[in-house]
Order: sequence, then structure tokens, then C-alpha cells
Amino acid sequence: MKKIFVTRKLLKENEEKLKELFDVKLNPNDQIYTAKEIIDKSKDFDGILSSVTDPINSDTISKLSNSIKIIANGAVGFGNIDFKAARAKGISVTNTPDVLTDATADIQILLLLGASRKAYEGRIAAETQNWKWSWDFLLGKQMSNKRLGILGMGRIGRAVAKRARAFGMEIHYHNRSKLSSNLENGAIFHKDLKSLFEQSEFLSINCPATPETIKIINRGTLSYLKDNTVIGNAARGDIVDDEAMVEAIKSGKVFAYGLDVYNGEPKIHPEYLKLKNIFLLPHLGSATKRTRWDMAFRATKNLEDFFKDKKPQDLIN
Repeated sequence: MKKIFVTRKLLKENEEKLKELFDVKLNPNDQIYTAKEIIDKSKDFDGILSSVTDPINSDTISKLSNSIKIIANGAVGFGNIDFKAARAKGISVTNTPDVLTDATADIQILLLLGASRKAYEGRIAAETQNWKWSWDFLLGKQMSNKRLGILGMGRIGRAVAKRARAFGMEIHYHNRSKLSSNLENGAIFHKDLKSLFEQSEFLSINCPATPETIKIINRGTLSYLKDNTVIGNAARGDIVDDEAMVEAIKSGKVFAYGLDVYNGEPKIHPEYLKLKNIFLLPHLGSATKRTRWDMAFRATKNLEDFFKDKKPQDLIN
């Protein structure tokens, strides 16, 4: 049997399935391993089932055992893995697209709603058990019939658009390329960020983290926004320049910011914790039992296909 190193604790059903197919080394205490620990613990193994918390950069890959032939990442994103370095070493990399789409789109709508309707401030007020209703008490911004800009109109972006239409929102988007009319479903394409941001009253960040998109939300691009824009980010933390975002929130350029992802998570930029018009979640985008089960099952299927000499359906490199 092929030997698979699993970096994080999975749901019981997923671990049992892996045991049926492979000789596996599990992580029963769900320890977050360092790069060195990943290198040492995977020595002489055939493959790795990784998670987004695993730092598998070019240096780590160069030190992996030559026996490692595949890294099956249990996530739709793969920014934690240097897939080009993996390819150069003859290691295949897979991810788990599709299965996270609905759960992540749900969270994105929650971020926009929670931020725009002052959910954090509302929770604080409720906990005092001494709040007083008034005509101007915690007035938020309504999503209904507003313009939603979507940065990244892939599977998740389109799922966000589908949900936003239930609020009567007009959908605008920027993508690497214009979608077919069928996929657009009435959404309005913008060739550049400036055009999109100038039209957006709400902004949904859904693009992947790539060298081109790292800190694409910065002082320059934030300046294109209308005053009092609401932003939600369920994509990746490093897409946003945190210092610039904090400035935009304090100045009123951004009315409120909802985020589920962070630079260097689990750490959070300390200035965010001082703001009231912010809505924070601890990376819950895929956090439903069904979705987490599907993610691990799909990663397992990629491993199974690879070692049966079939091309994994989610091969990245």
C-alpha cells in the first residue's frame, strides 16, 4: 500500500476511508506542523494530504523526500504550496474546487450583511442588556437594490452573484476575461478595477491569491471606491493591504469591512480589533460538516486516481 502523510486531523469518516486505501500517518492531536516537521514526518512516504495551514514553499519542497510524488491539498486555494517548485521536483499538486462553492458563497453574503448592518456593534449593545431603541440607533446600510461589485467571477463569485440577486442587487464584475453571456446571467463586465470600483456600493472579494493579486486592494485601488462602500473578503487575506484598508475604514471611504481571512492567520492586524465597523470570522468559509467531508473525500480521490495511474481531476501542475 502507498504511504500517505496527513498533516491535519480529518473527520472520522474521511480518516477511515483513507485507511481503507492507504497506509496512513494521521495527526490525532491536530497539531499544526512547521515546515521542518512536515519534511521530517513525511520522510519515505509516497504522498501528502495537506491543508491550507501547511507552509509548503519552495524551500520545504526542495527538502522533501524524493519518494513524495503528490501533494493533495484539501482546499480550493493552493497559495500555501509552491506548485512550480513542486512541478520542477516531479511532484504533482491537486486541490479541491467545486465542493466549497456554496458554503463559501454563503459566508460571503454573511460578511456583507454582518458588516453593513453593524452586527458586531449590535452584539456588544445586546450584551449590555441596557440598550435603548431610538430612531438613529445603529443605522446600517441596506443591501437591497444596490450595486454589487464582484472581484473574481469564478465558481464562488458566480454563487455570490446568484445569492445577491435575491436582494435585487445589480451585479458588476471584474475578471481576467469576460464570461459567456450564459455564465454572466446579466452581470456587467468591467475591464479594469477602476471602472468596477467606481460603480460598486458593495464589493465582494473572490479572486484567488496569485502574484498578480497580492495586495491588489491597496491605497490606490481603494481610492477608486465611492465613499461608504461595504467590502467582504472570504478569499485570501494577502489580497488586501491591511494598512490601507484600516485607513480607508477610518476615513469613511469604507463604511464597513467583513472578513473571514487574514494575513498571517490566525493572527489579525491589531488595528482591526480597535474598529467597531468591522465583522470578523475565523476562516469559516468551508465550515460545514458536509463541505469538510467533501473536501477530504475529493483530496482522497485525487490520491487514489494518481496512484492508479489516472490523471487526478483536480491536477494543478
